[in-house]
Amino acid sequence: MKALNENLKVYFYLKKNDVRNGSCPVMGRIYIGNDIAQFSCKLDVDPALWDTRAGRMNGKSNQARRVNQQIDKINVAVNAKYREIISLRGKASASEVKNIYQGIISSQETLLSVFRTHNEQYEKRRGINIAKNTCRNYAGSLAHLERFINSYYHVSDVSFRQLDYSFIENYYFYLRINCKMSSNTIIPKIASLKKMVNIAIREGIVNRDPFAGFSVERPKAIQRFIPANELEMLIKTPFKSSALSLTRDMFVFSCFTGLSYIDLYNLTGNHIVKTVDGSLWIEISRQKTDSSSRIPLLDIPVKLIEKYRGSGSKDKVFPVRSNYQINRELKKIAKLCGIERRLTFHMARHTFATETCLSSGVPLESVSRMMGHKRLNTTQIYAKITYNKVDEDMDILSEKINDKYVFAS
Repeated sequence: MKALNENLKVYFYLKKNDVRNGSCPVMGRIYIGNDIAQFSCKLDVDPALWDTRAGRMNGKSNQARRVNQQIDKINVAVNAKYREIISLRGKASASEVKNIYQGIISSQETLLSVFRTHNEQYEKRRGINIAKNTCRNYAGSLAHLERFINSYYHVSDVSFRQLDYSFIENYYFYLRINCKMSSNTIIPKIASLKKMVNIAIREGIVNRDPFAGFSVERPKAIQRFIPANELEMLIKTPFKSSALSLTRDMFVFSCFTGLSYIDLYNLTGNHIVKTVDGSLWIEISRQKTDSSSRIPLLDIPVKLIEKYRGSGSKDKVFPVRSNYQINRELKKIAKLCGIERRLTFHMARHTFATETCLSSGVPLESVSRMMGHKRLNTTQIYAKITYNKVDEDMDILSEKINDKYVFAS
């Protein structure tokens, strides 16, 4: 097998036209094929003691040993940097090896350094306009990427210029095979990597997108909302357990308001406002995105607010339990109601978008505003048009155009 560094040669020589106090600086020259790069070794020696053929100092003096040891270290370091690049990309240029060896590539030009800086900035905004879970997710993505780079390429960091399609593909298979992650788990980790690449492109560090042509296999979409008949069963089914009743009521409240768990947990009396016409609204900033939501309160949510008035602590509207407890109890509730699907609290938000709003003719733009989304395409993830809604819309269309067009006889 051919050695990785058979094309790499490092040669040391003196810059004899730069004599200072009887000494000349030692220079290094990297050869990779016909590609050449030079660098300073930051050493000065007496030219009379230099062996041009060996590229080292003659003799066994303290200075000779010190200089020769330093030259050996430089040689080893350059070869190591070369192997790092070769293991990652399969090829390397002399100038690239020189730059990485000398540290000319700044920390702002390496993937993990930019990722760490990004996470540090997010930590400063944690609890202000960045959710704790978002910080936790980015921290987890960084940890996985660090382990991948270390175990797969045996280096501590990589330059953005070293990122290519194969790097992303290797990372994907590492998550899929080594970490045994599902597609749904992999997607946000790949998305966080893509965000770092976008930062590098925006900052002018790179001018190409290594993600071009790459796509993650997405799992088959499943229905995230519950249909009207199952929602009706939830509302009408009595429960002996007060804990199950509370969980059901919180789920139903979210089905008619679109509030996420954390926003329902944080809901206080100050978020309930009355307009001049006497109607009640929820006005709240979403903890996840810090975007504002303004939601009209329908009859059922109003009744639930009255039912639990005064039961929440610190002016909170409801005595909301932990998300873990709620999702655990939703499994029991589904069984008692004869609902076969697995219920989670987040399904209530999907149900609000799809069943409560869109199926009743509420425009997507209005749904997006009530849900506190910054982009309309985010709402489209939640809002799936039901077949019943399509049938109703086509019936209306049929009435409008009936007898409007007549074929020529």
